Amino acid sequence: MLRITATATISLTVGAILATAGFLWADRAFPPPLPARLEASTEVLDRDGLLLRAFATPQGRWRLRTDLASVDPKLIEMLITYEDKRFRQHRGVDAFAILRAGWQLVSNGRIVSGGSTVSMQLARLMEPRDARSLGAKFRQIFRALQLERRLTKDEILTRYLTLAPYGGNLEGVRAAALAYFGKEPKRLSVSETALLVALPQLPERRRPDRNVEGARAARDRVLNRMVSAGLLSEREAARAAAEAIPERRLALPAYAPHLAETALRNAPSATAHRLTISRPVQSGLEAVALNAATRLGPKLSVAMVMADARTGEILGSVGSADFFSTGRAGWIDMTRIVRSPGSTLKPFIYGLAMEQGLVAQETLVEDRPSDFSGYRPRNFDMRYQGDVSVRQALQMSLNVPAITLLDAVGPARLAARFRRAGVMPQLPPGESPGLAIGLGGVGLSLRDLVQLYTGLADGGRAHLLRDGTELIEPSTASTDVLEPQAAWQIADILSGVKPPHGATQRGIAYKTGTSYGYRDAWSIGFDGRHVLGVWVGRADGGAVAGLAGYVAAAPILFEAFARSGLALQPMRRPPAGAIRARRADLPVTLARFAPGADGLTAAPNAPSEPPPQIIFPPAGAHIDLAEGTAAPLAMKLQGGRAPFRWLANGKAIAGLHRTRTATWQPDGAGYSTLTVVDAAGRAASVSIFVE
Repeated sequence: MLRITATATISLTVGAILATAGFLWADRAFPPPLPARLEASTEVLDRDGLLLRAFATPQGRWRLRTDLASVDPKLIEMLITYEDKRFRQHRGVDAFAILRAGWQLVSNGRIVSGGSTVSMQLARLMEPRDARSLGAKFRQIFRALQLERRLTKDEILTRYLTLAPYGGNLEGVRAAALAYFGKEPKRLSVSETALLVALPQLPERRRPDRNVEGARAARDRVLNRMVSAGLLSEREAARAAAEAIPERRLALPAYAPHLAETALRNAPSATAHRLTISRPVQSGLEAVALNAATRLGPKLSVAMVMADARTGEILGSVGSADFFSTGRAGWIDMTRIVRSPGSTLKPFIYGLAMEQGLVAQETLVEDRPSDFSGYRPRNFDMRYQGDVSVRQALQMSLNVPAITLLDAVGPARLAARFRRAGVMPQLPPGESPGLAIGLGGVGLSLRDLVQLYTGLADGGRAHLLRDGTELIEPSTASTDVLEPQAAWQIADILSGVKPPHGATQRGIAYKTGTSYGYRDAWSIGFDGRHVLGVWVGRADGGAVAGLAGYVAAAPILFEAFARSGLALQPMRRPPAGAIRARRADLPVTLARFAPGADGLTAAPNAPSEPPPQIIFPPAGAHIDLAEGTAAPLAMKLQGGRAPFRWLANGKAIAGLHRTRTATWQPDGAGYSTLTVVDAAGRAASVSIFVE
């Protein structure tokens, strides 16, 4: 008896050794198809990692990358309890489950329960079989043992949750959660979790969008199993069973389609693209654009760009109201198309004039028919206001005052400021900047305008826009498009523009514009942190009767600010020396702007002396005033006709000076502009930085 037992033991040992050796040989000879990374849908993500859009795999499947951290632990616990309760203990094959399944098959004459482990199911997903057979089952067992040698338990779960079928072309729990419930698998209810646990066994029979009753029965079986396992209470299961089954499949997220396509085109091999877009902002802007375009008409489209004025990062970009609309040519990204900006550039004309000390907010300027060497601008309503303040002229968007000031500061200087800010205005070939650019006679895109307006929102510093699709990481350096005092003055004026009809005042500074021939309507506004630009028109450039910025685009601007979900930020505080002076407090040289031949205030008698020039402090100088000192800053000039009027940041320094020296006591550190005006009305200015 002992000899038989010993013989049997030796035989079993030898058999085990031979079986192990055979498995190791087969394992080496026939390695499992185990790619380092599963093929999955390319994903475009927002700044916080939220899914903006996914692209199907080349085989047409929706398969989104999944990791255990992005799945509710309750789902993983329910999956293991329902499918493979000894998953953490076995090495790929659960002998007890196989014996139980075999006994039930013999006893009942049919399959009652399967003996497949999660590892075996993963093996089947990696090597799909055409039909059930003993050979296929042994192959699954072999592959499952191989997988357990190469992967951890968490890695096996991750791959299973990525590959599991959920009906149609849905693969993986993330795609299923988004398609059936419109949410990520981290946020599922108990009922939703139970349904997703049940679907992979018979995905086509249990698809909720095709067989609601089959899906409900499968879900309820999972819930009952969880009660038996002590994972759910009967009350929890009853509440979950009372929830409705989704009867239709939802489209996967498809936000920012133009940027998503650009990202894929610029980096086709990347598996994930991270944009600067914020999905909540993008969702709100897209809804506003679609609703507005529907109201405006079937051929009209709407484009929007919202950016962080302090960084240049684009938070929302709507290239068209409907990407798939042929009538609106929705596939064209209208945020990048060059069009005439209408009157939206006027704030920069006034800003330059304030920089040069030519005008203040309450300076009077004439709005009358004028002729600029054959160029005769007319106001939008064909009427004239006579004498108006600079503040009124900009708020009313009067054309003649704007061109009068542009003639004084020079259109070439305006274009140079745009180029300094990284915006390249487009002119007809061979033409130089002329006065017409002040009324939209130049080509710019919506992104260009938003980039320029970041300078108004951020104290004169314009930031290069970026959205995350760039092939080369752009510079984040800012560029001064206006001096801080001038930028604040313009923002202060624009914040006083009345909101469009039906909109409430939201603390937004904004400007509208309408291009020649009613082809483009613009509205662009900002608070203390964000800039939002809106374009309305036809993608083919066709004229639209009555299309105007204030009527068509401005209401969209205010609605989009409200729907963006971003809290409005207070406007920047005025920089040192920036004040809104009353007209009575203005020096005589700033009371009225009356251009002469050189664009400055004309004097009764033409002077013979050279114009004044400030020689100290020099332009751009950094002046270090010792802390606590009472000594004022000495200022010197040459040329000009006495007496002289000095101004600091647009505010007159007390007294008229008959000598070419004067003093000024700065009221704080920062940028300041010093201006001197002589008796002939000629002016000179320098910008300095007081430390």
